[in-house]
Amino acid sequence: MKVRDILRVKGGTLFTVAPETPLQTAVLVMSEHDIGSLVVMEYDKLVGILTFREVIAALATHHGTLDGLHVKSVMNSKPISCNMETEIDEVRRMMLVDHTRYLPVIDQKMLMGVISFYDVAKSVVEAQDFENSMLKAYIRDWPEETTKTNG
Repeated sequence: MKVRDILRVKGGTLFTVAPETPLQTAVLVMSEHDIGSLVVMEYDKLVGILTFREVIAALATHHGTLDGLHVKSVMNSKPISCNMETEIDEVRRMMLVDHTRYLPVIDQKMLMGVISFYDVAKSVVEAQDFENSMLKAYIRDWPEETTKTNG
């Protein structure tokens, strides 16, 4: 299974924000849409990603307030990314090694979507469920042995 397979099922809704956006506004967008990340774009170029991890760190550093902070001051400016042809096993490895929960998907310098740890886990469970149902169907339809008679 590849990233394109997950994005096909997930849909193409993308939430982006500019680096100059007030952090409070970005947090409201994330809360409103129940999303854990915003891709930070400057014109048509990916310049970072903002996740709840960066927001929590900013809250801790600034004693619970986000006043005066902008996305560019707290975003991850070097997010790892994948492309439409990246295998899901590779995405899992990238996420585990880099301790990241969200990967922007870039295809020919164009942002195509974001793959989350949840999306990857869901696809793995669905693939295993499908494989299990196929195995159960195969076992149910197992041909009975015929007895040979000599004579």
